[in-house]
Amino acid sequence: MSTDSLAPTLPFEFAVSGVAISLQGSPDSKQRWKHAIREAVRAAQPEGAWLLDDDPLAVTIYIFPAGKMRGDLDNRVKPILDALVGCAYRDDEIVERIVAQKFEPGRYFAFPNPTEVLLSALESDDPIVYIRLSGNLHEELA
Repeated sequence: MSTDSLAPTLPFEFAVSGVAISLQGSPDSKQRWKHAIREAVRAAQPEGAWLLDDDPLAVTIYIFPAGKMRGDLDNRVKPILDALVGCAYRDDEIVERIVAQKFEPGRYFAFPNPTEVLLSALESDDPIVYIRLSGNLHEELA
């Protein structure tokens, strides 16, 4: 077990380059997407950070496709949450709130105070997914 100094700092955010794969995607594409998410988590976490396992989490997912996104937004959320099991948290049962939104080109929202990670996603010309884990279950409601 890790020490408290290796506890992840919340909120924890990162971006994953690529197209968010749907539940209806091929097994190979879903596996590649899951691997990309896990690699993005590992790159954003301090080395040796332990998994979140007890406290309730809110997960924010912003999808920035390269063009009009085909398919349902909700079908893209589940593969992302499942990919985070074992690399960001032990079990997705601790997720109590999910905020998901797609931002197709030309339909962006003016975020008043974007973090560096979100700003980087907003400035990307390529498809990218921004993911944020937070212990504040009401942060977007304030």
